[in-house]
Amino acid sequence: MKAVIYKEFNGPLAVKEVKDPCASKNGVVIQVKATGLCLSDWHGYVGHDPDILLPHVPGHEFAGLIVSIGSGVTKWKVGDRVTVPFVGGCGKCNYCKTGNQQVCDDQFQPGFTAWGSFAEYVFIANADLNLVGLPKAMLFEEAAALGCRFITAYRGVRQQGNLMENQSIGIYGCGGVGLSAILIAKAMGAKVIAIDINDNKCALAKSLGADYVINAKKANPVREIIEYSDGGVDISLDALGSTQTCLDSIHSLKKRGKHIQIGLMSGVDASPSLPMNTVIAKELEILGSHGMQAHAYNEMFQFIEKNNIDLSALISDTINLNEIPTRLPNLFSNPSLGITIANSF
Repeated sequence: MKAVIYKEFNGPLAVKEVKDPCASKNGVVIQVKATGLCLSDWHGYVGHDPDILLPHVPGHEFAGLIVSIGSGVTKWKVGDRVTVPFVGGCGKCNYCKTGNQQVCDDQFQPGFTAWGSFAEYVFIANADLNLVGLPKAMLFEEAAALGCRFITAYRGVRQQGNLMENQSIGIYGCGGVGLSAILIAKAMGAKVIAIDINDNKCALAKSLGADYVINAKKANPVREIIEYSDGGVDISLDALGSTQTCLDSIHSLKKRGKHIQIGLMSGVDASPSLPMNTVIAKELEILGSHGMQAHAYNEMFQFIEKNNIDLSALISDTINLNEIPTRLPNLFSNPSLGITIANSF
């Protein structure tokens, strides 16, 4: 099969012919029909993820067709249209047994712990636990956009944040996660404040329903949020992942508010010094959100259908597999306006 592969971190990327994957007893092989380019892929490519073994094929946001199944797979058949969370469970640890596969002790992550979806085919382990069937009307491109971005935003806003109607939420970073969070929060009846440093992204956030947008290069976002929301927001979400956005998010909260950390913190931002005196004085909550379990997708699909959420609005452009080697190294320095999807292999 054709796949995007690199042999060293931050090194050359190329589309090469590599060996097709095979289905293990409890796994499946999926023909990739669409796959998203995500900043997490860039983090892996530059060496921020210790689980990656070289040489490596990245890619973790995808949807496609099952083409081969192992003898132990009982819930799926060849030809099924499927996607997967970016974190799969082992099915054996205590977290999996309690339905929390997103924090499994022995995680399976295509594109990180195993070769990923920047390829014609991808292998998925423990298929009965980790696969998700697609609604008939959902396009492969829309399912790939769920990726890690929409599902992480969904769980962060609804489960971890427990956002309520008429509450206020600040969303730092208007990339794929942030834009997804805007769509979700507006569908829940919340007042949304979106923050970015790019005017075009701010404009896109506004077009997707944000009530108020702030360009953090032109104004102090904490001051603006406190003034606009009359003392701070109920929930603030760092969808980017930097010391600055994390701290600004925390300082944007009203008393007893919740900070949700979704954006990955790596490099010099991996261990920020948090204002715990403020956390204590205001009784704030600091929560992480790490993807979503396969069994939770049906609730999300119902939410999307009930609220007529247009996932295609998150997709900025579509490319082919051969374009990924030039796009991936620049994802951090030149991020796309929305989600870029590769759908030609």
